[in-house]
Amino acid sequence: MKILNFPTYPLNIKKTQNKLHIFDRLRKKFVVLTPEEWVRQHLVWYLIEDLKYPEGLIKLEHSFIVNGNPVRSDLVVFSSDGIPLLLAECKAPSVKIGNDTLLQAGRYNIVTRTNILLITNGLLHLCCKVNFENEEITFIKEIPDFKSI
Repeated sequence: MKILNFPTYPLNIKKTQNKLHIFDRLRKKFVVLTPEEWVRQHLVWYLIEDLKYPEGLIKLEHSFIVNGNPVRSDLVVFSSDGIPLLLAECKAPSVKIGNDTLLQAGRYNIVTRTNILLITNGLLHLCCKVNFENEEITFIKEIPDFKSI
């Protein structure tokens, strides 16, 4: 797998039936290791280990309805009151981060209404603050730590 723009973490990878699997620390099970999953697992570790997001407030593959269609976001961070705070969409490192990926996350955020949107392919991280009152999006240089959101 490609080296990503994240610190190195002790990810647990095994081969089963000629497929690589990675241990998902949130779901407590091995999942098929795809390029997108490689990015997502690095993001999970980064949020928890470096940015101090509580493990119990992060949900992977959060399901909801957008324009009558069921969708799943890659990762949502909730407050202890159950309010969505951050929505992240992970792409494979080979996928360019651009308007299409930003629009996808934006459509999802119409429903979740998080104040922080994050799109990453593991190499480039686009993060922005969303102000629903003023209908403004402000790009920020760093993924905020948990205390900041």
